[in-house]
Amino acid sequence: MNRLTTPWGEFGLTRFPDHPRETLRAWDTADEYLLRHLGGAEAGPADLTGSVVVVGDRWGALTTALAALRLEQLVDGPLVQITDSYLTQQATRANLRRGGADADSVRLLSARDTPPERIDVLLIRVPKSLALLEDQLHRLAPGIHPGTVVIGTGRVTEIHTSTLKLFEHILGPTKTSLAVRKARLIFCTPGAGRVRTPSPWPHSYALPDDLGAVSGRTVINHAGIFCAERLDIGTRFLLRNLPERKGPEHVVDLGCGNGVVGTAAVLNNPAARVTFIDESFSAVASAEATFRKNVDAGVPADFVLGDGLSGVPAGTVDLVLNNPPFHTHQATTDATAWRMFTGSRAALRPGGELWVIGNRHLGYHIKLRRLFGNCEIVTSDPKFVILRAVKG
Repeated sequence: MNRLTTPWGEFGLTRFPDHPRETLRAWDTADEYLLRHLGGAEAGPADLTGSVVVVGDRWGALTTALAALRLEQLVDGPLVQITDSYLTQQATRANLRRGGADADSVRLLSARDTPPERIDVLLIRVPKSLALLEDQLHRLAPGIHPGTVVIGTGRVTEIHTSTLKLFEHILGPTKTSLAVRKARLIFCTPGAGRVRTPSPWPHSYALPDDLGAVSGRTVINHAGIFCAERLDIGTRFLLRNLPERKGPEHVVDLGCGNGVVGTAAVLNNPAARVTFIDESFSAVASAEATFRKNVDAGVPADFVLGDGLSGVPAGTVDLVLNNPPFHTHQATTDATAWRMFTGSRAALRPGGELWVIGNRHLGYHIKLRRLFGNCEIVTSDPKFVILRAVKG
């Protein structure tokens, strides 16, 4: 556990799930910059009266620090966090407890929930996805008034001209601070009388005609999910090489994104029951929308928001299909993939199979052989490899 220093105190913070050997911090210099600004490092403490909404807080660092001010009655209105991440919500709850705050004192909302009707202070951690930022600003705009304090923060590599144009177009005049330790602040002044327009999300697109059971089908994508505007080449390769299976079985689309892989699995094998799992609220919503669009009404499926397979009973799954991420925000790491692999082994029945697609250079076969005792290459191309591991 690392400690975040703010103008009003220190806080012990961790990511979720908490691992004793975790080296990545639960905050970065962009979070520190915003908190220093709010604490008055440049021009006196910011006015935090009224309804305070924190959007895109990575691991709850901003929310935890502001909850401490609320305990001291320096934040006098409701404190709301909005995130697209289940893991962020769990980290926030844990960090609030460490900081001595009651988790119920902060309203935790997802990116799919309706935002508060009135927002007096809006603090935004700029997301990696420009589409997610666009969707969030459109959804937040009805609650913002000319007196709302709007401040964004992000690493300099995350704030682009297109980022500022979104703030400007949706909310009002926007400017940035100087860079400090590779981070910037965004200051936006909401304009009166602006015409509020709905979010253009979700998007949908038709799949190519060479993908078997899902050829020409429509996928539906909420903002912020991986490759929301087109089919990525890795998923395309996996769809062309899915296992041909028949009969009743439990299939898990792990890290489901828009759900196209799990939808293909049930179209290939109508007797299968598919569980779609992701830690993104928008991904799970996209997967359900894609499934309902393409599969007959009444066909059962489960849509699970969670930390991988941690909530799936051991020994209950026949097939796991997985395209694991190899980064978390700006950090490249295989920690998420390793949790997915270990969770898959626990959830699979004896003889059950884990199919993984990944970039060739990631070396997933080494981890899978260590974990399962076996791993074979199903097929590969110059960029990707599809691996199959069987639980003994």
